[in-house]
Amino acid sequence: MDPISIHVNGRSVTRASEPRTHLADFLRDELRLTGTHLGCEHGVCGACTVLVDGQPTRSCITFAVACDGREVTTIEGYDDDAAMRLLRQAFTRHHALQCGFCTPGMLATSRDIVLRLPDADEARVRLELSGNLCRCTGYQGIVDAILDVLQQQRDAPDAQFERLRQRLSAPRTAAVKRPDATVPAEPPAPSPGKAAASDAAGIADMAEVDPVAMAKAKAKGNAIEVHFDVPHPIDRVWAFMGDLPAVASCLPGATIDSHEGEKVKGTIAIKFGPMSAAFAGAARLERDDAARRAVLRGAGQDSLSKSRTQGDITYRLEALSADSTRVHVDMIYALQGPLAQFSRSGLVKDFVRRMVADFGHQISRRLSGQAGPIDGAPPTVSMAGMMWSVLWNRIRSWFGAKPRS
Repeated sequence: MDPISIHVNGRSVTRASEPRTHLADFLRDELRLTGTHLGCEHGVCGACTVLVDGQPTRSCITFAVACDGREVTTIEGYDDDAAMRLLRQAFTRHHALQCGFCTPGMLATSRDIVLRLPDADEARVRLELSGNLCRCTGYQGIVDAILDVLQQQRDAPDAQFERLRQRLSAPRTAAVKRPDATVPAEPPAPSPGKAAASDAAGIADMAEVDPVAMAKAKAKGNAIEVHFDVPHPIDRVWAFMGDLPAVASCLPGATIDSHEGEKVKGTIAIKFGPMSAAFAGAARLERDDAARRAVLRGAGQDSLSKSRTQGDITYRLEALSADSTRVHVDMIYALQGPLAQFSRSGLVKDFVRRMVADFGHQISRRLSGQAGPIDGAPPTVSMAGMMWSVLWNRIRSWFGAKPRS
């Protein structure tokens, strides 16, 4: 074990730490800062959220050694923090806590919201809080407390609070490190032209799916196997499945921004209750004409929630008859960020199965010469509508009725 030095709540501490030790365990076991709570230990519930160099961080999935030389602030370290002072008062005033287990992480996230988003409305606050789970309050008191602090700053700005906000928005030239550490300065901001080129390159890089992440996703059960039948010859279906813009036009919520060879860039929009997301990214198609098999590898990111997704979609065609083809679809997916909480429910797989069934129906329509979604505005994938359909089919199956496809 090598010693690491971390600046925690204003004081420097040095301890020996195993490389596998997570920051939450280091804080609780080594420093006895037990205000950092452990809930899911998978980075989903947000109870363990602390600040690392001023940014909310899941301490249960962050290695302590990765924080060597950095600034860490836990719930015990906000005594002189103007933003936290107002938040604590507002949380009390609006009854925003009950059992208190989620409160340390909720306050850390709330502090980030009030400092970073001075004009946030209720919808934006709820979106920003989506990565912090609470099983007691129903969130209304928490949302009201955050909105209260934001309104206070609009009506009567607190000077110390505003200095914190300016410090957060100021460009950082270097990370906080030990005196003996060598830290490269942050590169200067690119010009608008270069920024656009950089953004385009970033989206292109998203098509390169991380194989390690995919292996972990498969081990966690984030894999789905489904199929659908198309009443058309296998050669015609195979040719159609190689036309990426045409295929995208059959997927609800998908739009194509650019297409070059086997690569495509675009957006998929989804809606889950009051939450909306638009994953912009890129994908690359690898086809095996002899085996009638292809793999679509892609990744994308939602600009609002910063949630990131990546996955492999493998499809294989099987001729059922001269005029009928079965499309087998194997999907492995990984989701990171605030929206990752929705990937842990079994309903998500039902949603995907329903989406694939709708996708197959649209392909059949297009091959039959009927107009597809490409002729109108691309619809948004409504998780709420799919949930009702899934639940209704389950209820029907309980009473022996045949589920609708």
